[in-house]
Amino acid sequence: MSDTKLNRQSERYKAVDTRNVCIVGLGYVGLPLAVGFDQAGHNVRGYDISKATISRLEEGEDPTKDLGDDTIQNSDINFGTDPELITDAEYVIITVPTPVSDEKDPNLDYVKSAARTVGENLSPGSTVVLESTVFPGATREVLAPVIEEASNYTLGDEFSVGYSPERLVPGDEKHSLENVVKIVSGCNKETLDDLVELYSSVIDAGIHEAPSLEVAEAAKCIENIQRDINIALVNELAIACDYLGVDSNAVLEAAGTKWNFHDYRPGLVGGHCIPVDPFFFIYKAKKQGFNPNLIETAREVNEYIPEHVAKQTIKGLNLSGKVLQESKVLILGLTYKPNVEDIRTSAIGGTIKGLEEFGIEVTGHDPQADNDEVRCEFEIAVQNELDFDNFDAVILGAAHDEYESIDIKTMSEELGENPVFIDTEDIFEGDLKETNIKYYRL
Repeated sequence: MSDTKLNRQSERYKAVDTRNVCIVGLGYVGLPLAVGFDQAGHNVRGYDISKATISRLEEGEDPTKDLGDDTIQNSDINFGTDPELITDAEYVIITVPTPVSDEKDPNLDYVKSAARTVGENLSPGSTVVLESTVFPGATREVLAPVIEEASNYTLGDEFSVGYSPERLVPGDEKHSLENVVKIVSGCNKETLDDLVELYSSVIDAGIHEAPSLEVAEAAKCIENIQRDINIALVNELAIACDYLGVDSNAVLEAAGTKWNFHDYRPGLVGGHCIPVDPFFFIYKAKKQGFNPNLIETAREVNEYIPEHVAKQTIKGLNLSGKVLQESKVLILGLTYKPNVEDIRTSAIGGTIKGLEEFGIEVTGHDPQADNDEVRCEFEIAVQNELDFDNFDAVILGAAHDEYESIDIKTMSEELGENPVFIDTEDIFEGDLKETNIKYYRL
């Protein structure tokens, strides 16, 4: 990669002229970004439509739990729900959610709403940057026209746009905002150069200058499509090996001795990125007349895994002589991945549904998640304190660090007769070998 494409500074650009930056959307992406620009010495405003979010921030509380309350309390960010915070901002960065519909089509309603608000309050000469995941072409075809209509400005004359996809991983301190290379693109060369300098004041790892908005948008999709496909491969391998009577872990270990083998492991695929981003690319490709079959198939495989876990559990209960309608299952970890508190888009919901269809009683335990949110989202009973007493099966959904201290002997004694353990994260096999628990994994 050339030096012009990836600028790796030993130290950041210094903000010779302090910039006025407004972050629109203060969730898991927007809040760390606001803090990053604040710590780089810029004047930062944080705008969000949620009064509850702003109230917590104004009280010095970190709603994401990733940054820490001290970080919020020590910042100079002006938080608020008043869209006039956008006025006079030289740079407006939009970081709102971009979900997909029930039909798996991109839902850009939040982007359009934010663009409308930005347009109504935008000052001439400002640059608007979108960081949300979108399909290739969305910044130019969706965001910019809404801003033009709301502001009566013309793109390229009174304002410019850029796209810089977020790469934050909640709960991952190693790959924080400043430690990950930032892709930056602009609607023209002048905007690109300006945004490279702006983001370089925050990012230590370097800036990758994408040649167009569309390249940056597609790159964001492909990053997670690649992971989705690789996980789908090993998920399908694990299921196939089960039919063949072959140990899939042993297969992956043996194959991994080759120098160019990529190590992926089977598991549930949840969250806001990997299960969602492929549909943005699929949508746009189909609009242009191409069917990305491999990408679609990978999604189908990974979307089946929660149902497969339910089937594994039911099979184990049957083999242990259990009556399904009288069986009780405890799920450990209901968040979309280990060591985060977010249960939204958690794949374990599909497993719960599959079990309940057979009359199985499901209870959850999660030291990271909010119990009230778990009850509301999954409509199951929730334990405050971990108790294995008289459960017929246990499913490990998310391997939080707290579960490393589980006393295996106590668990095996408290569980019902001929208990079953379904390990979606392949954590406990060695510990359970010498117990009365029937162990299954993906």
